Amino acid sequence: MAGNSQRRGRRLTSKAGAPKGSGGKNKDSLAGRGRTLPADERPWHKGYSGTEKLPQRTAWKQDKERRVAAEEGRAPKIGQPGSKDTTWGKGGGRGVPVGRGATGGRGGKPTSRSGPRVSPGRKSNPSKDSPELLVGRNPVLEALRAQVPATALYTAQGIDVDERTKEIIRTAADRGIANLEISRAELDRMTGGVLHQGVGLQVPPFAYQPFEDLVAASLEQQAPLLVALDGVTDPRNLGAVIRSAAAFGAQGVFVPERRAAGITATAWRTSAGAAARVPVAQVTNLTRSLKACRDAGFMVVGLDADGDTDLYDLEAAVGPLVVVVGSEGRGLSRLVGETCDLTVSIPMISEVESLNASVAAAVTLAEVARRRSVEL
Repeated sequence: MAGNSQRRGRRLTSKAGAPKGSGGKNKDSLAGRGRTLPADERPWHKGYSGTEKLPQRTAWKQDKERRVAAEEGRAPKIGQPGSKDTTWGKGGGRGVPVGRGATGGRGGKPTSRSGPRVSPGRKSNPSKDSPELLVGRNPVLEALRAQVPATALYTAQGIDVDERTKEIIRTAADRGIANLEISRAELDRMTGGVLHQGVGLQVPPFAYQPFEDLVAASLEQQAPLLVALDGVTDPRNLGAVIRSAAAFGAQGVFVPERRAAGITATAWRTSAGAAARVPVAQVTNLTRSLKACRDAGFMVVGLDADGDTDLYDLEAAVGPLVVVVGSEGRGLSRLVGETCDLTVSIPMISEVESLNASVAAAVTLAEVARRRSVEL
C-alpha cells in the first residue's frame, strides 16, 4: 500500500492554520459602491481639493495642520480647495468618473448626477434649504428637551427600547411630532451610514432674519446691542453666544454666510432654546455689514487679546453697540479688525493667552449689561 494514507492516527485536516483576512466575505458588501475616492476628493479629509463648499470639520483640520506645520517649520500637508473638479457632470461632461461608480442600472449606461461625489457611508453637504437629520439617542433627546423645532421622528423597526427611547417617543408625541417607524436599512440610507442608534429627528432649516430688519429693530430699543461673529465655525460656540446674547439683553446676532457656523440642531440645542427668542441674520459680507451698522449709529467693538482698550474702561458700552467676536483660532480677521472703531481686551490675571470665543462673548456682554444697569 503506497504512502501512509491508511495508517492509524493520520492527519485528516490541513496542517496550515486558517488563512488571515476576510477571504472575500466582504466582497459582496462592496459590490456596486464604486471606487474608493482619493484623499483630495474626500470632503472629510484634510487633503481635500474639491470644488464643493469646504465642510467645517475639514476647514478645522486644515487650519490645525497649518499651525502644526508652522511650528515645525515645514510645508503643510493639506489640499488646495477649489483646484479639483469633484462634481458629477451632466450628459457625460466633465467630472463624470469612468468605471464601476459611473454606471447605473443594467447595461453599464452612465447616469447623470449632480452635486458632490461621496463614497458610501458618507453624507454630502445638504443645501441650506434642506432639513437636517439629527441622529443618536442622546442628541435627539437633548434636542427635544431644548424645544428644537422638528417635523418628524424616525424610529427603526425592532429598536431596543430603553428609558431614553421611551422619553423620546413620549416627548415627540406630546409636541405633536409625527413618529414614523421605518426599517433599519432605510434609516441607514437616510443617515448615510452614520451611527444612529435607531432614532433620527428631522429638523427644518432655520429661518434667518433679514439683516436690515435686525438693525432697525435693535435701534428701536432703549439700549441697542448686537453681536457679530467673525468666522466662528463651531455650532456649539454659536449656540452658546446666542444664549449669552439672550441673557444679557442683545437684540440680535449676525454671522457670515460662508466659512462660519449656521443655526443647526447642534447650535439650537446648545442655545437651550434661546435661538427661538434672539433673531439671527446671515450676511454676505461681514465687513460691509459692520460699516452699515456704523452708518446707522452703532459703535463697533472687536474683541482682541491685544486690544487697545480694557473691557472695564469701555465707556461706549452705554450707547448703541456691536460686539464682534473673532474665530476660535485666529481671532478677528484683518479687514474686520480694521473696520472696528476700537478693539477691546479682557483683563486676566493668569497666564492663559485667550478665552474661548463663546466665553469671551459672555464676559463682554455681562460687563456691558452691568455698566448699562448703572448708567441708564
